[in-house]
Amino acid sequence: MPDVPRHKSKHERLAAHPLVTDEGRVTLVEPLDRSRNGEVRSAVKREVAAAGVDCRFADFRSGSDVDWTGLYEALRAEGASRRRIGAVRDLADRFERPYPSLLRLRVDPDTELDFEPGQYVTLRSGDTPRAYSLANAPAEHELEFCIRRVPGGRLTSELFVHVEEGDEVVVRGPYGEMALSNPSGRDVVFLATGTGVAPFRSMIEHLFATGQDTYRGTKRDVWLFLGCAWRDDLPYREWFESLAEDHERFHFVPTLTREPLLSDWSGEVDYVQQVFAKYLDGAAVDRSSVPQSMQRYVEAEPVGTQARLDPDDLDLYACGINAMVETLVRTARSVGVPEAHMDYEGFG
Repeated sequence: MPDVPRHKSKHERLAAHPLVTDEGRVTLVEPLDRSRNGEVRSAVKREVAAAGVDCRFADFRSGSDVDWTGLYEALRAEGASRRRIGAVRDLADRFERPYPSLLRLRVDPDTELDFEPGQYVTLRSGDTPRAYSLANAPAEHELEFCIRRVPGGRLTSELFVHVEEGDEVVVRGPYGEMALSNPSGRDVVFLATGTGVAPFRSMIEHLFATGQDTYRGTKRDVWLFLGCAWRDDLPYREWFESLAEDHERFHFVPTLTREPLLSDWSGEVDYVQQVFAKYLDGAAVDRSSVPQSMQRYVEAEPVGTQARLDPDDLDLYACGINAMVETLVRTARSVGVPEAHMDYEGFG
C-alpha cells in the first residue's frame, strides 16, 4: 500500500517558525478610507429637516462649526425619535473622525520572515511596539498590514501622522496560534469585524494559492462575513469582490450597520453574528439551544447567495475586538458549531 501523505498539525506548523527580530523599510503607506463630509452634511440636513429643526445646524463646513449637543437638544425638543437622534450621532462621529483612519502599510524586511497565515508580529517605530496581524500570504517577501487609527494609540498615531515610504521600522515575530486547520471536507467560515479581517486575508489568499479550497477533488465553500460601519471601512473590499468573481465557491458577505445613512446600500446591515445565522441551513440547527434574540435571524432570508451552511460541517474562524469575538463564538456554539472546529482571536 502506498504511503499516505501526512499533513503537519497546526501546532507543528506554528512551532516550526522561529521568532526573529529584524529591521524593515516601509515601502507603501496607503489610506483605505476617505473623507465623506459632503455626504454627511447632506444626510444630517435631511434628518434635521425631517424632524422640523432649524436647518442652520446642517449648514456647516467643519466640526468646530457645529454645536452637536445643541442639535441633539433641539431634536429632542421637537420630539425626534431615538432612532433619528442616534442616526445624527452616528453621522456626527463620522464627520468628526480624522483622516485617514484606515491604513494599508507594507514593509520590506531585511531578511525573510517565516510565518503561518493568521499570525501577527509587533512593529516598532520609535520606542513603542504594537501588535499587528499579517495581511498577506507568506509566499511574499514583503509584509502587509491593515491598521486602524486608535484614539490615543501611540504607535498608530505615529504611523498615521509621521511614517513615510522609506522609513525604518523594527519587526519582531511571528506570534499567535490562530492558523488554518488541515484540509478537510468541511466548509470554511471566517467571521470578522474591521481590521480583524487582516489575518483572514492572509489565510484566504494562502488557502486558494495552495489549493486548499479543494479536498479530494471536491470544491469547498469558503465564506467571509465582514462587519463594519461604513462602506469605506471595509478593508480590501475590492480584493475580496474580485476573488468572489474568480471563485464561484467563495462567498463574500459584507454587512454595514451605518452605510444606509449615506448611500443606497442594499446589502446586509445587521451585526456579523446575526448575518451568519441568516445563512445557516435552518433544518440543521437545533432551535432549542439558540437564544431567543437570535431565533429570528436563523429564520430570516439573507440578502445574497442561496448557498447555506451546516453548522456541524464547517471550520470557523473569528477575529476582531474582544467583546465582538466573544459574541461571535457564543453565537457559533449556540447554533451547533463544534468547539473543535473553531479558532478565534481577539484584540483591544
